[in-house]
Amino acid sequence: MATLNISIPDEMRTWIDKQIESGRFANASDYIRDLIRHNQSEKDAIKMALVEGELSGESELTVLDIIKQQKSKS
Repeated sequence: MATLNISIPDEMRTWIDKQIESGRFANASDYIRDLIRHNQSEKDAIKMALVEGELSGESELTVLDIIKQQKSKS
């Protein structure tokens, strides 16, 4: 496993320590790995949504039509 040394503000370190104290994470490395996994999942989901959008074809609606539809749903 690789090692990575980073510098963060004291406030961020305090936040990490609180997450560890909550019992959800064993240590700072565990917390950082969890953040990275979530970020990777989010990026994968965005890529999939973009591909789905591209594959769905072209809309005949204009941007104004879409805005009007959204406003009428509110």
